[in-house]
Amino acid sequence: MVRYAVREDYDCVESIMKQVQAIHVNWRPDIYKNTDVVLREEEFYELVENSMAVVAVDHETVVGVMLLLCRYVQSNTQVKRKILFIDSMAVDKNYRAQGIGHQFFDFAKKIVKQDDYDGLELQVNAKNIAAMEMYKHYGFTEKSINRLIV
Repeated sequence: MVRYAVREDYDCVESIMKQVQAIHVNWRPDIYKNTDVVLREEEFYELVENSMAVVAVDHETVVGVMLLLCRYVQSNTQVKRKILFIDSMAVDKNYRAQGIGHQFFDFAKKIVKQDDYDGLELQVNAKNIAAMEMYKHYGFTEKSINRLIV
């Protein structure tokens, strides 16, 4: 089951975020670092208050988290858009490849429709092949590619 997060979900969410942070540190140590706290409580509570934190639950245990942002695009060179951006999506290592990501996408698509967003966007690490396959399978299309010289 997927639902909006509540403040009491913090400890489980932080535990899952630490799992994903470890993967990010391994893939991109030039950007990510080990840290005792990945998602500060105050930041999580603000996301909860703004209905921008979503969790997946299995028998009352939080097993996944999706953190959202509202992005407004408006300039003299771009079409005005209101985008729901998936800032983070993480699933506990014991629950991966069980359809939770698709449940998160379904939930996010409902938010897009209900709150009149113009689209749903995300970014993915180039080394995260499994996630890219899932996104493609769900219908996401590649629109931008970032390049880096180190």
